[in-house]
Amino acid sequence: MNIEEAIHYSDLYFVNYCFEKYGINRGVYNTIDRWFYEQGMDNILERRKNIILFLEYIQKDRYENKPRIKFGNGGLKIKLNNYLYPKDEMAI
Repeated sequence: MNIEEAIHYSDLYFVNYCFEKYGINRGVYNTIDRWFYEQGMDNILERRKNIILFLEYIQKDRYENKPRIKFGNGGLKIKLNNYLYPKDEMAI
């Protein structure tokens, strides 16, 4: 399965794909999707591609034998900002 195929799934299949591959639930998915939309990504295919790329980006934080990534309080927004605006990561 590649990104170009996955971004064309129906909404339910795409959310399930994200859950099964990356271990995020619907609430986390909705938060990520909304955040990218608020950053100006109104094209659903562009947003979905960035969702997958973001989830790949944070995979380094997923430990072996842990089915889900833990973000902590405010951690998701920090990771999203670091992904989309990587130069800001150096300033923190």
